[in-house]
Amino acid sequence: MYVAKRVSDVDHRLLLVLIIPSVSLLFLLSLSTLTLDPLPSLAPLRNLIHTHTLTATTATSDPRRGKRDELVSSKMAVCLVGGARRFELTGPSIIEKILRVYPNADLFLNSPLDQNSFKLSLLKDSPRLAWVRIFEPKPIVETKSMVRVLTPMHSPNGIKGLLQYFSLVEGCITMIKAYQTENNFTYDWIVRTRVDGYWSDSLDPEYFKPGQYLVPPGSSYGGLNDRFGVGDLNTSTVALSRLSLIPDLDSAGKTNLNSESAFKAQLTTHRVPYVTKPLPFCIMSDRTYEFPPSKYGVPVAAISSRGPLNGAKCRPCTVACKGSCVAGVMGKLRRGWSWTEWKHGTMELCDARGEWKEGWEKVFDGVAGEKFARARKRVGGLDMRRCVEEFDEMRGLALKWEAPASEHICKLGLRTK
Repeated sequence: MYVAKRVSDVDHRLLLVLIIPSVSLLFLLSLSTLTLDPLPSLAPLRNLIHTHTLTATTATSDPRRGKRDELVSSKMAVCLVGGARRFELTGPSIIEKILRVYPNADLFLNSPLDQNSFKLSLLKDSPRLAWVRIFEPKPIVETKSMVRVLTPMHSPNGIKGLLQYFSLVEGCITMIKAYQTENNFTYDWIVRTRVDGYWSDSLDPEYFKPGQYLVPPGSSYGGLNDRFGVGDLNTSTVALSRLSLIPDLDSAGKTNLNSESAFKAQLTTHRVPYVTKPLPFCIMSDRTYEFPPSKYGVPVAAISSRGPLNGAKCRPCTVACKGSCVAGVMGKLRRGWSWTEWKHGTMELCDARGEWKEGWEKVFDGVAGEKFARARKRVGGLDMRRCVEEFDEMRGLALKWEAPASEHICKLGLRTK
């Protein structure tokens, strides 16, 4: 039996010696065949793996693009407030530099009805119109707490003017929260900017800071620049509640506040962290100011400035002061008041003692470019029929509409042309 077992073991070993090389040879030949002519069924899997790897690599190598993609897919509201004084100049820039950068953002408009409201028809070119509100302003009754907290100084229309502005801003959060409730969702981000803001560059993803409210530096007038803000829902709710939080400021013992200092007090008393960051926009203004500005004066920037202008007052003009001249003027301004960043040739100044000079249109078109120039001319060439058609088209695009008849809006503005 022992001899038989040894013979059997030898047979098995011999068999293995013969089989293993043959199998190995066949395996190598099959690999060679796959390499030369891959099976069609493997291609989709290979492409999927390649695409996934490429996407992951792109997101890792370009974090700004990843942040932008994240913001585009988030729930975002953009609210415009204020009168449409120069909206033929500012509107196209808001559409191009904010709304088309974040095309999924819902646009809310809260604007008082006046002779310039017909210009708002430009918003029909917005990617998404959520709620349009054009209303006739009504007086706001001043309470004792309002009189204690606010000061009429430096406000063109006193405390009444401040209250109207606060009401406009708070209208944003009121509309946004009502829209959320009606549609059963919550916004991740809220951007609030002014109708009269001209944007020279895009609203960058870096301006969105979770848990912090972002505002521009400069033009702080003893508080915080309140011409623009972006934050999440919680920080924005505090920042935009300009009227309803006045009693809180009164309870905290705050008095004699202007718009900017009241804004800062809102955030600090409610422990909302804020951050300032340079922003590429300015406020297109028809108001006149002394030139050169004194310590507490207001510099008016030329829109040709390389900026960012951080919401400073501006107009299209032939530059009256640049380079060392700007250094001399801005160096005399109080930093915590109307001062804004001016170094490295970022700012040029207008002489704004009078009205806009003849030929400002050519200056604007040269700076803003052909696309914005066409929009300006389009608004300037509107007649009654076309104006009504554009407003009716805009009404059809908006999910909620709260405004007078198109004919009334257009007639109010075009009869003055």
